[in-house]
Amino acid sequence: MELTPDQRRHLKSLAHHLNPVVMIGNNGLTDAVFREIAVNLDAHELIKIRVLGDDRALREEYLQKICAELGASTVQHIGKLLIVYRAADGDKPKIVLPKAKKTKAG
Repeated sequence: MELTPDQRRHLKSLAHHLNPVVMIGNNGLTDAVFREIAVNLDAHELIKIRVLGDDRALREEYLQKICAELGASTVQHIGKLLIVYRAADGDKPKIVLPKAKKTKAG
């Protein structure tokens, strides 16, 4: 799911006070880490993930892999924190995103 700038801004404001719920350590993205991320996305929809290590390119790769494999959307990558969103399955999402604004023609 691709987020609009307004939706991304809304999610960043909601994530501001959150603490990281998953940490990716020296072993990288293991199956256990993926399961933990999936469980937390199901429970909270919006989560922070802390990545240990100084390799920015590796953190970016982790973020892309997490979003691709779990059907999530990137909200923000700031420092060693990754903020990820995935709407809950079902009728009642916990987080209501702002509607995409219609562009004026002409």
